[in-house]
Amino acid sequence: MSVSVTLPALGESVTEGTVTRWLKAEGERVEADEPLLEVSTDKVDTEIPAPVSGTLLEILVGEDETAEVGARLAVIGVAGAAPAAAAPATAPAPVEAAPAPAAAPAPAAAPAPAPVQPAPAAAPAPVQAAAPVAAPAPVTPAPAAPAAAPAFAGDEAAYVTPLVRKLASESGVDLSAVSGTGVGGRIRKQDVLAAAEAAKAAAAAPAPAAAPAAAKAPAAAVSELRGQTVKMTRMRKVIGDNMMKALHSQAQLSSVVEVDITKIMKLREKAKAGFLAREGVKLSPMPFFVKAAAQALKAHAVVNARINEDEGTITYFDSENIGIAVDSEKGLMTPVIKGAGDLNLAGISKATADLAAKVRGNKITPDELSGATFTISNTGSRGALFDTVIVPPNQVAILGIGATVKRPVVIETAEGTNIGIRDMTYLTLSYDHRLVDGADAARYLTAVKAILEAGEFEVELGL
Repeated sequence: MSVSVTLPALGESVTEGTVTRWLKAEGERVEADEPLLEVSTDKVDTEIPAPVSGTLLEILVGEDETAEVGARLAVIGVAGAAPAAAAPATAPAPVEAAPAPAAAPAPAAAPAPAPVQPAPAAAPAPVQAAAPVAAPAPVTPAPAAPAAAPAFAGDEAAYVTPLVRKLASESGVDLSAVSGTGVGGRIRKQDVLAAAEAAKAAAAAPAPAAAPAAAKAPAAAVSELRGQTVKMTRMRKVIGDNMMKALHSQAQLSSVVEVDITKIMKLREKAKAGFLAREGVKLSPMPFFVKAAAQALKAHAVVNARINEDEGTITYFDSENIGIAVDSEKGLMTPVIKGAGDLNLAGISKATADLAAKVRGNKITPDELSGATFTISNTGSRGALFDTVIVPPNQVAILGIGATVKRPVVIETAEGTNIGIRDMTYLTLSYDHRLVDGADAARYLTAVKAILEAGEFEVELGL
């Protein structure tokens, strides 16, 4: 008996997917719900689990090949089906017969002088059974399958995402000494954090001597990609294609305003402990920006629109579906907070935390990545003062949030003009000039600025 593995529906608008990597080889044992292969679409990369436990008998769609939703990708044989599949090479009856189990120990004893040690460790019964059935010639190929897996895993492990490399550099972690727990042995962010914590614990006693060396390490760190040529990931290609499409199909430019968010930061500091206890999520500055941006969109519909080029029409959206750019190990992804204009700070905070966790845990769905009418990118989270962000396809504007910096600012008060230390940030609106004029952009940015500087969020924060 065998079971087909098919490409499931990965989202309402997804009709096909590309196999980027098989996590199992033909002849290997798989368990139900164990990741079997990785599939990439134009919206998200995801793992396809095995529907049943058994042996992977045949791979029907190879790596880098594309299949439609519902297409057969592979065939899995349930327990006992693997020997039957291998039997036609010799004789069906003997393999199916009861003596097969008894015969397994005998071949195991024969190769004992050399391969007995690796064989049990690499593959239990299936590898041992395959060698005797296939006659002396195929004995060499049989161990070759397990041998190929470590080589592939090694190649994959050699590629470390920029995010992980940066984290390792900042944490002073030597990646060559880290064992990856990701698919194929890939080093993940969690592995680097664990290594950093272990290093701190080990260096607790000699901390004074270790401190100077640790401080110099990040400056001397050299990128592992230096001098290498690596294959571009599908996710990187999708991001690149979308950005080129956006730039080539729109007349883009950017406008910038400076915003005093001192009141917002004080409100957050005062409310964050109670907010966490009440809502179960941390209160970051991001929800304030999302709230202000969504509120201003309701009054400035020209910024929350889409140009339908084929029809020569413009659609002004009646909801604010805001995409939030999230940095992940696989690249930049933009999950969407649906109906953000109807949510309060708590709702936005929970939606943001949930979507970001799904992106970083590789659990995000294509539907959660589609449908944005406007996008926000927090480039300031990495220290950038401001950025000329690119408007995504099928939208006409994107808001970039710069880093928050304390600095002296001229303040107009009832008592006169003063200079004070304030929390300042830049907001950048990139927009499609075919629809949005500079005056429209300035009016929208001024509206967002006014909402943030007024900081009238006490009621929502329970203050």
